[in-house]
Amino acid sequence: MKNHKNPKYEIGDIVVVTKYGSVGKITNIKLIDGQYLYEVNDSGGLFKENGIMLLTDYKGELFDKEQIDIEYKFFFGDLVQVKGYKDELFKVVGFRTEIWRYQEDAWEDIIYELTRIHDGEWLEADEAELILIADSEHADAFLRKFGFVYPALKTNKPLLIPPPNEQLGHKIDCLLDKYNDYKTLYLMFHDENYVSTLRIIERQLLNLSYFLNGNLEKDNVDP
Repeated sequence: MKNHKNPKYEIGDIVVVTKYGSVGKITNIKLIDGQYLYEVNDSGGLFKENGIMLLTDYKGELFDKEQIDIEYKFFFGDLVQVKGYKDELFKVVGFRTEIWRYQEDAWEDIIYELTRIHDGEWLEADEAELILIADSEHADAFLRKFGFVYPALKTNKPLLIPPPNEQLGHKIDCLLDKYNDYKTLYLMFHDENYVSTLRIIERQLLNLSYFLNGNLEKDNVDP
């Protein structure tokens, strides 16, 4: 790596952290192992010279904040029907928001991930395709009342929905990656909007962990 006799940037320079496209001001410069490292916005983190560049020289896209308020109609454990699947019941096991942005148009799609009650078949459906039958608090009581949890041949053991543990584990990993990215951004720029995002991710991780642990307990039930 090429070392500069003098630092390439100075305290007070307005730079872009190229990894995030975020703009900040250099607040400290340190010389470590023969190379200059730069602190941006008193964040405590240090960036190499090839990780930042002057705002005036930057040609890429800058990070632009946008606050989006999403209202979810269904939540984990809700019992629903899906249009086109007559007389079949599904349980909500996950959901995500797909954000679409174009130059002259913008919208958000909410996609729900479901498992079918009688065989655990995995299905994704748009919010408009779902009809709420019972919320998570009353779902089990509804199933017991109408006999959906028991197979056709009566046994003493309810029919357990096969848990999609691999999918849940993957979602948790993705959320953890997002959490670490937003935490880094907050430490760099001290923007409270990042804190709100971190809290949302924490709630999602908690819900997924509860569901995953519940499935693991079911997997360990003796036949």
